[in-house]
Amino acid sequence: MSPNAQQLLDNFFRQLTVEQGASPHTLKSYQRDIKQLMRYCSDKAIQNWPDVKQSDIRYHIASRYRLGISGKSLQRELSAIRSFYNYLLKHNETDSNPAHYVKAPKPVRKLPKTLDVDQITGLLEAETSSHLESRDVAVFELFYSSGLRLSELVALDVNDIDLLDHSLMVRAGKGGKARLLPVGSKAISTLMTWLSLRPKIAKDFETALFVSHKGTRLGQRSIQARLKQWCQKKGIAEHVHPHMFRHSFASHLLETSQDLRAVQELLGHSDINSTQIYTHLDFQHLAKVYDNAHPRAQKKIDNPAVNKQKN
Repeated sequence: MSPNAQQLLDNFFRQLTVEQGASPHTLKSYQRDIKQLMRYCSDKAIQNWPDVKQSDIRYHIASRYRLGISGKSLQRELSAIRSFYNYLLKHNETDSNPAHYVKAPKPVRKLPKTLDVDQITGLLEAETSSHLESRDVAVFELFYSSGLRLSELVALDVNDIDLLDHSLMVRAGKGGKARLLPVGSKAISTLMTWLSLRPKIAKDFETALFVSHKGTRLGQRSIQARLKQWCQKKGIAEHVHPHMFRHSFASHLLETSQDLRAVQELLGHSDINSTQIYTHLDFQHLAKVYDNAHPRAQKKIDNPAVNKQKN
């Protein structure tokens, strides 16, 4: 591209850094994404930014998609391109934003991985050999019992738990929303055990429900590491992360209750579309039961005509 085109791009990145205070990570992402567009322009002998048309952006994004770039990544690339052209518009360097009406392919939504009931039981009903392992089991039980996010569990204080009422208050939910959640009897039992041990570890005036060996609030990475260590001790080869407890909580509740709205409230989802992904997991379970149980749902085909065609 022309020297002027490169200068405009440099000015844009400088403005992102100085005026908008963009983080190094954001700046690097923008540079990488717009660099892809520059390669396209070079291949098409486009020298200046105003010469890029909407059809060029569409073709560029479609080409990237055919290379296997995910819809989510392409959405980010389009966002970077739109921001750059908005900058050019603001400084009268172009008459239009060619990326304005271009949409990226919808990203394929992956189904969350869950643990089945037997796997959950194997993880939670195991003997502990230390105060910290008793804490860990209480953490894992609470994840599964109340469907908490990792950030929500880490933020819990002792006063957020009501052992008599079997409930907890999430005060630091996503979007700043608080919600009251039930706590199962198994989780209450492990919490009582942990709370009897907690004073021996926690520092004075520490309010956190779960504390580290240093006596201060237990961090997210520590929980992830302890879960990995616990799974290795129990001989579980599969990678289990804390959010799998939340996914399992939602999936198992939905299988039994079929109450999507209730599960939405318990998870703290503002949009029910976020909860509906678990209906796909539920259908997978139902389909498996159907295939195994229905007398007319067998995979084997006994039709002689079909078998003859196969041979």
